[in-house]
Amino acid sequence: MRVVLAMSGGVDSSVAAHLLREEGYDVIGLFMRSGATEETVCATSPAALPIVPQHSHKQGCCSASDAADARRVADALDIPFHALNFQDAFGRIKDYFADEYLAGRTPNPCVMCNNWLKFGKLWDFARQVGASKIASGHYARVVPAEGESRPALVRGVDADKDQSYVLFGLGRDLLQHVLFPVGGYDKQAIRDIARRAGLRVADKPDSQEICFVPDQDYAGFIRRYRGESDTSGELVDTAGQVVGRHQGYEQFTIGQRRGLGVAFGSPRYVVAVRPETRQVVVGTRDDLATTELEADRLNWLVDDVPDRFECRAKIRYLHEPAAAHVEIVEGNRAVVRFADAQFGVAPGQAVVFYDGERVLGGGWIR
Repeated sequence: MRVVLAMSGGVDSSVAAHLLREEGYDVIGLFMRSGATEETVCATSPAALPIVPQHSHKQGCCSASDAADARRVADALDIPFHALNFQDAFGRIKDYFADEYLAGRTPNPCVMCNNWLKFGKLWDFARQVGASKIASGHYARVVPAEGESRPALVRGVDADKDQSYVLFGLGRDLLQHVLFPVGGYDKQAIRDIARRAGLRVADKPDSQEICFVPDQDYAGFIRRYRGESDTSGELVDTAGQVVGRHQGYEQFTIGQRRGLGVAFGSPRYVVAVRPETRQVVVGTRDDLATTELEADRLNWLVDDVPDRFECRAKIRYLHEPAAAHVEIVEGNRAVVRFADAQFGVAPGQAVVFYDGERVLGGGWIR
């Protein structure tokens, strides 16, 4: 069976290629160039781009050096390799990222990239080359769902690396064509497999940055991308009293503690961002507490969704899922009520619903 694997040049997707090949799959590697740099990448496809040297400047998870690493792994495993440039399509992700911050929300570009670009383009390419499966190096699993015709998305075995949260937006029909070969292993086991297989990326550090903001200067990226504009304004407390000024509200997100620019004598956090007045509201940790949120643009990975149900809900990638009651209203909107107060619920982030290890679905916090 032919499978197209998204290869990033990291250890996870490289081991995924090794595992798929060991299982007898006909593997085709695809490097998806999404960040904009002056460098180009190597490929066997005539539609792709020429080779780049190993010392090329790194940019996030889709740099020229990453492409070179992916190509070398493909050569070592004797699998076909293609590199395609999706820079134009990736402009949609950059637009979303900048627009969300300028609207006072906290974007999640990795989820949107999975939804809009990576898996969609991967599946498009797979159908062009006659593949019936696509795969990636994400730490998650796809398993049969009892009594359902299509499989379930469940958490990866390694709780510290589990990436099921960022995959909640995959289409229900697409999920049955997806493989996550590393999801049944912990990270150390994956590195050990890479060493035994002789893969030179065995000890390569994980990419932590957003690929198009490798220096993590989000405000700087937005200024460069959208142009200089005055987004400075007042820092106010929850009573509306001015306590300082800031240089741009896009530098702040709900729950942020560092970088406020004012000494308060005790911890203060961002509790609201108001783009219409350019105010950033700060308060105590208690001011962050909430027991309820509303979400829209829901996506479900189960066959039947009741109007009301109990689950555990996760409000950001590193959040421990918390007991919650979900009520579906107006079809594609949900009210989520938590058993215990949650801190730092940020509009623009995803809320993902779990039943044990299984991802039921999720939506976007309003």
